[in-house]
Amino acid sequence: MIPVTSFKDRAVALFGLGGSGLATARALIAGGARVTAFDDSPASVEKAAAEGIPTGDLRALDWSDIAALVLAPGVPLTHPEPHWSVRLAQGAGVEVIGDIELFCRERRLGLRRAPFAAITGTNGKSTTTALLAHLMKVGGRDVQIGGNFGPAILGLEPPKQGRVYVIECSSYQIDLAPSLDPAVGILLNLSPDHLDRHGTMEHYAAVKERLVAQVEAGGTAVIGVDDPWCRAFADRVAASGKGLVRLSVLEKLEDGIYLDGTDLVVAEGGRTVFTLPLAGIGSLRGSHNAQNAAAAFASARALGLAPEVIAVGIKSFPGLAHRMEQVRTIGNVLFVNDSKATNADAAERALVSFDNIYWIAGGKPKEGGIAPLAPLFPRVKKAYLIGVAAEDFAATLGDGVPHEMSGTLEVAVASAARDAASAGLDHAVVLLSPACASFDQFRNFEVRGDAFRALVAAL
Repeated sequence: MIPVTSFKDRAVALFGLGGSGLATARALIAGGARVTAFDDSPASVEKAAAEGIPTGDLRALDWSDIAALVLAPGVPLTHPEPHWSVRLAQGAGVEVIGDIELFCRERRLGLRRAPFAAITGTNGKSTTTALLAHLMKVGGRDVQIGGNFGPAILGLEPPKQGRVYVIECSSYQIDLAPSLDPAVGILLNLSPDHLDRHGTMEHYAAVKERLVAQVEAGGTAVIGVDDPWCRAFADRVAASGKGLVRLSVLEKLEDGIYLDGTDLVVAEGGRTVFTLPLAGIGSLRGSHNAQNAAAAFASARALGLAPEVIAVGIKSFPGLAHRMEQVRTIGNVLFVNDSKATNADAAERALVSFDNIYWIAGGKPKEGGIAPLAPLFPRVKKAYLIGVAAEDFAATLGDGVPHEMSGTLEVAVASAARDAASAGLDHAVVLLSPACASFDQFRNFEVRGDAFRALVAAL
């Protein structure tokens, strides 16, 4: 735990008692704050009280005595409308912040700031976070990884000499961290997302930009420049005089890191200074993972690792569960768990990364279905359709793609494994990339992916 001493002996209201909220409450109490915690769920309040966290309805507080409202990131700050606790705080002129902000304040109070890398982006941030932490460990560093991915940030071990923090930040967390100032700020990409919570694309973009615009003096911003929003952010960071590394998987860069075939090229002043081959690294298939690798490379280098050490670490990265996870190879058939692909955009990344695909798709459908994936259908040898979306997906596939109505994941895995093994191909891939939410048959995508893994293990 990282005790929060910046509110010692002051009254703090806290709303939201999920995992990060409980960790934040413990950290504030450990630092000497006088906490009153609450949640709209009576069960959550009861759980917190049972572990000794002071609780109480925030509507009954004397807000003139409150130093801050600490809000869990899942609670609306601005849209679709501010939560009632936010309105109370704002009405009393009380600042509203989150756990990332508390961490940043504690870091600034330290005699020596702990190295801190913060990662965000619409897509790819969890893989980049995990890869950067892996690289730092390979380089012999003491690493703490958490935030939006993994443990809550204030539940991590406290700073000490040589300890590095690698933290994934969601837009909700950044919105609650006005003084966020990492040593290395990574912004991978930007596309419309979470607009129900940010109102407009402009507001969503402005929140994301803060993470790279506010890197500390002497720090480094690492920005993917393959979308217009991030390209503009990079230009503004460069104009401010802060350290900047641009990334692209679409075009050659004179300065930055770009993808050339299956190699990442590190360029400075138009000259190649290092080349990192990605061919054969199964955990980093696809151009989207090349972007993740480029970001992790740039960040690890900014944190002091030599390029040669980074290259060794990238080759040994195991990848993340449920994200194009290579589960097992049986004969010439590779089984891949991409259960995290809960919409067509995410499934596209897997489909473009393989050939000879025996595709398991379906579940609770998202708007638009799989029609946007039609250009990739020639890669699919056969589809195995499950869940509520099966009939709609079958209609989209039509006569162009052989398919069967498997209904359940168990039937789909057995059928796909049989067909792929008997096809006589040099290589084939049984791919679970559902392009759907899991909620019709599974509690979440992790449970769905675990079920796939277990079924494959039993073959």
